[in-house]
Amino acid sequence: MVCFAQYKGHHSGQRSQIDGSTLSEYPLLENLFFFMLATRIISGIVAIAVALGMIVGGGWYFTLGMAVLSYLALVEYFQLVRAKGAVPAGKTTIVLSQILLVTALIAPHRLEVMFPVAGTAICCYLLFQPQIATIADISSSILGLFYAGLLPTYWIRLRSLQDYDLSSSTVGGPLIASTQPLAGFLPEDWSKAHFLSLGLTVTLLGFTCIWAADIGAYFFGKFFGRTPLSDISPKKTVEGAAFGMLASTLVGAIWAWCLHWPMWWLAGSSLGLATGLMSLLGDLTESMMKRDAGVKDSGQLIPGHGGILDRTDSYVFTAPAIYYFIVLVLPLLSN
Repeated sequence: MVCFAQYKGHHSGQRSQIDGSTLSEYPLLENLFFFMLATRIISGIVAIAVALGMIVGGGWYFTLGMAVLSYLALVEYFQLVRAKGAVPAGKTTIVLSQILLVTALIAPHRLEVMFPVAGTAICCYLLFQPQIATIADISSSILGLFYAGLLPTYWIRLRSLQDYDLSSSTVGGPLIASTQPLAGFLPEDWSKAHFLSLGLTVTLLGFTCIWAADIGAYFFGKFFGRTPLSDISPKKTVEGAAFGMLASTLVGAIWAWCLHWPMWWLAGSSLGLATGLMSLLGDLTESMMKRDAGVKDSGQLIPGHGGILDRTDSYVFTAPAIYYFIVLVLPLLSN
């Protein structure tokens, strides 16, 4: 949220403090403040609506949405990289990242092969450039492929898990065939929770845990935060981070109880805590990149929110954690 911390007087040349109680004394600033606030709220609502549409649709709907986000994120990422003087294989990395995302939907078991092949292709591209590539050129390109190419594929793999019945205490069940255009997986009966696929349910679970962590950390840190968390992001506090992870843990436990997971209190709280931790890690990682590049926001694409990287940083590292918890840890608890 835009915060008007100081205002420089036209006559005295002194800085005057402006808070919520005195903002009305400056009509122009007051109007600007509420305009920016309204813009932030509207753009946030639109973003949530688009995200929910992608999640519910599944299949190619979700994959195409992730492909657009990956493209925009890489454009912003390479702007940060070039600000440091590196010359990455930008277009090549973007194309290869799109291939990884499509592979995640149509042949997810091939990703273990596609990622090293894509990394090798990037190195080959840089090898035959007129100007000899530097370590920074190579490493920044490979990081881009990993950060905005490979990691987002886990959201697609997670959303594609549609073969489980979460109304039972066991993980497993018959495959549910796609009944929608573009291989979407909309529930056949919204009135019964057990018709929701595992992919749809755990993707919603992951997103709500992230939202709980972000919102909880922001508001609790804003009003009760006293201890700085890291020099990387000075506005974050230990108190806010702790409350955000607590909120995510509670949301995860509630989901596990509603879905009748085995040992729901342990499974849900563990998944919620892991999601909160990975959300914070993603936030700090993106802040570290921006700080190194000397910018406040990664872009200005989303009015009032900054760039795509600013809005999606909490989702980068959470997807693998949730995915492997569902496919590896949850079956162990069921047994």
